[in-house]
Amino acid sequence: MDYLRRLQMERPVLYWVALLVGFWLAFQLVLWVAGLLLGPFGLPAWAPIAVVLAVLVVIARRQNSR
Repeated sequence: MDYLRRLQMERPVLYWVALLVGFWLAFQLVLWVAGLLLGPFGLPAWAPIAVVLAVLVVIARRQNSR
């Protein structure tokens, strides 16, 4: 974590680019897993996105209520 703090202070553009790429890759991986799990049910292509967003909203609401 100290490395990330130092990177944020010394090279903020590189830090934010790396953070955005990391979030994008994580979201793509979660979408792939959701598509893999929901694929056999014959749902439309937008269903994994809807499921992932719904789960993220539920997590955010549970954290907000604490």
